[in-house]
Amino acid sequence: QVQLVESGGGLVQPGGSLRPSCAASGNILFIYTMGWYLQASGKEREPVASSTRGGNTNYADSVKGRFTVSRDSAERTVYLQMNSLKPEDTAVYYCNADVNGYNHIGAVRNDYWGQGIQVTVSS
Repeated sequence: QVQLVESGGGLVQPGGSLRPSCAASGNILFIYTMGWYLQASGKEREPVASSTRGGNTNYADSVKGRFTVSRDSAERTVYLQMNSLKPEDTAVYYCNADVNGYNHIGAVRNDYWGQGIQVTVSS
């Protein structure tokens, strides 16, 4: 099994910054893509930013120029540097990983989610 553990959410004033992280552990061979989604109250979950194994990144239009996604050298941890935060960024943020892992049978590819962290931007 694979676990994703997130940390680094919280309450911040408009214009402030946060840097949540998400660490993957378990039966992992490698991770294709790691990224972040958000779910605001009463709305559907939507993508925010992602980083591929080759280092390509993608961003939602709403966060371009403000958020930066990155992975550590082992490519098991993903970070989201969130700058110039706005009240409309308030949401639960979920980490996602497309994992090539293994079990007693062999290699298996699955999609995993973290538990979610609350980010609140308010004065």
